[in-house]
Amino acid sequence: MVRVRFAPSPTGIPHIGNTRTALYNYLFAKKNQGKFILRIEDTDRDRLVPESLSKILEILKFVGINWDEGPQVGGRFGPYVQSKRLKIYQKYAQSLVKKKKAYFCFCTVKRLEKLRKAQQKSGKQPRYDRLCLGLASQTIAQKINSKTPHVIRLLIPESGLISWHDLIQGKIEFKTETIDDQIILKSDGFPTYHLGVVVDDHLMQVSHVLRGAEWISSTPKQILLYQGLKWPLPHFGHFSVILGPDKAKLSKRHGAKSALDYRDEGYLVEALVSFMVYLGWSYQDNSQLLSLKQLTKYFDLKKVQKANPIFDLSKLNYFNGKAIRTKSNQELLTLLKQFIPHNCSPALAKDIIPLIKDRLVKLSDFAALSAFFYQDIKLDKKLLIKQSKKAPAEIVTSLKSLQATYAQVNEKDWTAKELESLGRKLVSQTGWTPKELFMTLRVALTSEIATPPLFDTMQVLSKKLALKRLNHAQKIL
Repeated sequence: MVRVRFAPSPTGIPHIGNTRTALYNYLFAKKNQGKFILRIEDTDRDRLVPESLSKILEILKFVGINWDEGPQVGGRFGPYVQSKRLKIYQKYAQSLVKKKKAYFCFCTVKRLEKLRKAQQKSGKQPRYDRLCLGLASQTIAQKINSKTPHVIRLLIPESGLISWHDLIQGKIEFKTETIDDQIILKSDGFPTYHLGVVVDDHLMQVSHVLRGAEWISSTPKQILLYQGLKWPLPHFGHFSVILGPDKAKLSKRHGAKSALDYRDEGYLVEALVSFMVYLGWSYQDNSQLLSLKQLTKYFDLKKVQKANPIFDLSKLNYFNGKAIRTKSNQELLTLLKQFIPHNCSPALAKDIIPLIKDRLVKLSDFAALSAFFYQDIKLDKKLLIKQSKKAPAEIVTSLKSLQATYAQVNEKDWTAKELESLGRKLVSQTGWTPKELFMTLRVALTSEIATPPLFDTMQVLSKKLALKRLNHAQKIL
């Protein structure tokens, strides 16, 4: 059976690159009727961020990932939090020492720092010099009995090749002489990443280890651990690294925020999911909004690309605008709830939505696109004059004609169709072009040159407010 895992560290709130990894694993598992395991790797105690675990879980639930085993749901291979599994790691670390695949190291931090500086000064690659590898068993026993601080290091073969066929990157190999004797168990009894991940992946029967390409250099060390413990290897696959527009690794300055940040800015989950999955995976022209159900059907590791994708915010905006336009007006009213200003009533918002729906890129754009419907406007005299390039007195005359004509309209007849019909009759009376008159009217009513359709806007503004603004426009000229 296919069993995959997503194993975040609660050292911060993961950005969308990490969430993409979770999505790829989830889609692969579901495509193959497998299991998706969530495991929390919290052994880096110095970097723990208390609130990050709850955010990790919230992100997964937001994008629609329900884990089959892990925190909150349990499973037969738990616990699924590494800090609760320390005795397991210690057991296997000791086993590796007995098999002479690892050894105790008693070197102090001060000595290791001095060694590192000396190696750097002489132009050598910093690495452990194996001072403790030759210690006699009696010396080791004495140091342990006297509680001398120590770690356990993996013994790397002095020569040879470690290779594997990566499901995404193809054949990869490393020379063992380029690999340092990694610490696998720290002096506080906590495992390092390498030991923890191998022990857990084996005991949790993970069949496929699918993760970011930044972990490629860790794989040979982990293969040695599998071999040292005489365990079968899982299949390895390493996803490409997402880059910013400047081709540097994606970071906060490129917009590498969490899915929750994007949600709070007004991005819809279906847009985010499609955008993330397309960052390194291909389907037809990569422009379709696809649900998780559809993605499960279409997802194929063979279509995951080696090349590093470029994070393009404009593409996310494209998907989000597309997603917004698939919603009914009532659905949008619900989705917009937190983005509608308090001085815009739900009834008014309901009338506004059809007018600005096609212009919304994010839900948070609502206020900027609709403010003139429910807030006082600041009318720019120069902008008003610019629309017709007529003398102020002539503009006032036309505005008076508009005001007088629209004042005669009954409230029940205050519709876009009726307002446009009257407006077009006034065009011939004023001698202005339709563009001159209607743009002047648009600016007088909204203080904007780009708005929803003019007469639909007038209808929603209401007769009272439209006439008030026409009167104000005359006064500023």
